[in-house]
Amino acid sequence: MTPKVLGLDLSITATGIAYRDGSTGTTGGPSEHGDGRLLTIEQAVTIALGGDDIGLGPLPDLVVLEDLPTHARAAGITGMVHGVVRTLLLRRGVPYVALTPATLKAYATGKGTADKTAMAMAAYKRGGREFADDNQCDAAWLRWAGLDRLGTPEITVPAAQRDRLNKANWPSLKGAL
Repeated sequence: MTPKVLGLDLSITATGIAYRDGSTGTTGGPSEHGDGRLLTIEQAVTIALGGDDIGLGPLPDLVVLEDLPTHARAAGITGMVHGVVRTLLLRRGVPYVALTPATLKAYATGKGTADKTAMAMAAYKRGGREFADDNQCDAAWLRWAGLDRLGTPEITVPAAQRDRLNKANWPSLKGAL
């Protein structure tokens, strides 16, 4: 049975979501909506998680987040989004892992400093996928990394790139698969 994995590229202006079926979307909003965007993101992630309590079947087995950028000015604002989403995941008992941007980029392209174009080209080359924006592309790569780590890859990457996933602190998923 294929595990149910979500990928979330968190940002207050444009959170990318890769749903369990592989489709993608973006949520967030313009700056004039202020902190209200946190509620929009929480609602979108709640729907993406599903769960029997909202009539959308079981919760995912794993959520893969892109971790906060270490040295970015936006880390504080993005940290608020992480707080909202991680609290939601903890309350619902959904295991998650945060991949650093460098780890995700190295998994996708072989280079930890890859730019958005390289990520998009790798998604097209490896998965035949194009995305509406780079947030959806990153979310898809996060989902693919989770599926790969769980032994059910949807795409194939070289072993050296797959090995980069060992840098993350993956949760135990006993009985989830």
